[in-house]
Amino acid sequence: GQSTMPFLHGFRRIVLEYQPLVDELLGLLATPGKARQSSLESPACLDSDRSQLSAVRRVLERETHSPFYQEGVSYALLKVTELGLVPAAEILLEFGADLSFEDPVTYYTPLHMAVLRNQPDMVELLVHHGADINRRDRPLPEEGLSLPVFGYLVGGVDCFPSCLLGCHPVVLCLTDCSIAGKTALLHALASSDSGQIHNTDSIRLLLEGGADVRAATKDGDTVFTYVIYLLGEMAYSYTEEEAEDIERFCFRVTQLLLAHGANPSECPASESLTHFCLKSFEDYFPLLRFLLESGAAYNCSLHGPSCWSGFHITFEHLCCHLSRFENETYCTDLIQKGQTLLELMMASSQAIQLPSNFEVNTSSCRFHGEKVQTLFCSLKQLERSPQALKHLCRVFIRQRLKPWPVDDKIKALPLPDRLKWYLRIDHAAAGHEDL
Repeated sequence: GQSTMPFLHGFRRIVLEYQPLVDELLGLLATPGKARQSSLESPACLDSDRSQLSAVRRVLERETHSPFYQEGVSYALLKVTELGLVPAAEILLEFGADLSFEDPVTYYTPLHMAVLRNQPDMVELLVHHGADINRRDRPLPEEGLSLPVFGYLVGGVDCFPSCLLGCHPVVLCLTDCSIAGKTALLHALASSDSGQIHNTDSIRLLLEGGADVRAATKDGDTVFTYVIYLLGEMAYSYTEEEAEDIERFCFRVTQLLLAHGANPSECPASESLTHFCLKSFEDYFPLLRFLLESGAAYNCSLHGPSCWSGFHITFEHLCCHLSRFENETYCTDLIQKGQTLLELMMASSQAIQLPSNFEVNTSSCRFHGEKVQTLFCSLKQLERSPQALKHLCRVFIRQRLKPWPVDDKIKALPLPDRLKWYLRIDHAAAGHEDL
């Protein structure tokens, strides 16, 4: 069967047996007068008008009972999927193209191809026709590629058919860690970079179609691994405008993931988006606020504060940075955000969770150590003493107003401004004095 077909044997079957059908179908969809390879590489050079689609139908009707018809029409679906030719894909599906057919070189299915090529219309079509959203690309042979296939991948392509050249994502095959086995959703997130960060529609369609947000690769990569990577790299690798685009993209994708049940506070800490944002809360404050107001745990959601604690990370970050930076504006902003963050965590539940024997050493703070100590004392008092009525009311009201954006909902309440400020928890706003 297809699943047990030897790696090189599958490659040869394209070359020797169903290549002519694939070439004929792709040739009908190519713009006349253009070289075949360039016409396959550029969607702008393709013209799927009625006459071409009618010709495709005639070929499929003629070849329906020919040997290897199923393989040929299915591989043709892979190719038109890469090119985003939705009308042609619809015809191929009508004539029996297999949605689970794997590319013999990369082991990608049509849905993987559509995601990697950022073709949301094609993603929608394939999902509508019942593509297995959570199917993974198969791991490549651990013993390595056979010599002929390796030669093809690294550039020895002269002896291979034109239908295998051009837009084949072989570079992705080698650089995308596909040996770990990714679902379409993991591929969509992994392919999001400075050159392709507008694939939000594909991600949304996959999630709406039932993509598993808990899927992980063999190497432990999760849906948040790629969001964390982008956030970590944007300050060093991109222009300010690109960084803003990526930040918006990460925010939108995180919204989608949380709306479909993803947990940003799970172990290990290296794969936790909440943990990542806490470590540099001044840089990712809007996203961190969104996470907390959407119900994300401020501790490890599996093991509690003994594993990692948002309170511990926040105070550690404050002490570290206030011992190194003398800029008054920076320090003031850092303390304001730190205080806001601490109160957001305190207001997320009636009983706060701290690590056992939690203490903060402010002696390392060269600047504003007394302010950090005051924040810590307020936290410990809340842990040890019965909660004040105003705190309980704030927790109750904010819980009722979740999910995000809580601020906008508070502003709409018929309450005095000072009470709204207390409920909003925004220490960059006016009215910082305690009620």
